[in-house]
Amino acid sequence: MLNPFSNIYIFAVPLLPILSGFAVFITIFNYIPYIIGIKSNNVKPHYFSWIIWGLTTFIVFLATLAGGGGYGSISIGISGLITFYVAFLAFRHRSDLTILRSDWVFLLIALASIPAWYVSNDPFWATAILTSIDIIGFLPTIQKAILKPFEEDIFFYFVFVTRNLVVIASLDSFNWTTLLFPVVVSIACLILILLIIFFRLKFKE
Repeated sequence: MLNPFSNIYIFAVPLLPILSGFAVFITIFNYIPYIIGIKSNNVKPHYFSWIIWGLTTFIVFLATLAGGGGYGSISIGISGLITFYVAFLAFRHRSDLTILRSDWVFLLIALASIPAWYVSNDPFWATAILTSIDIIGFLPTIQKAILKPFEEDIFFYFVFVTRNLVVIASLDSFNWTTLLFPVVVSIACLILILLIIFFRLKFKE
């Protein structure tokens, strides 16, 4: 389905690239304080989760582009690159270096999405596999949010949800391939936010 916003112009400029530019701005803006927090050792993310997220996000960017995402794909690609950088910083600052055997399994499954896409000749299957892996990649961070809720940044995930909503609005077309990843990840981020708030309150009691 064609994005209904595709026919809207602001001062003779199409709305979709404007929304895409705004999504890119939010992406970069959101990562800056998170990166600063890692460098100052105030934020200590689980670095292997970020490796998985970086890989899945960048491949999803390629799949979304192939599925007709157009302008809306750009910020996803940029987010994937920055996510790899966050993983590098997390490792460099020794934030949380715990790696389970299951983490390697998830990483290998994420890599398997590429041949799955090639064999099926349909980017949806790569997106479906990667979205599932991305959500599974949330599990160590969710566990950490429960045990150490004050080491995660709520604002980061809130802005990330906002970014995904703008990404959805800037997609050239709406279909399962282009919508699955941003919608599901947004829901996961909202759940993570609620868990962090709940356990912060619980720890204060």
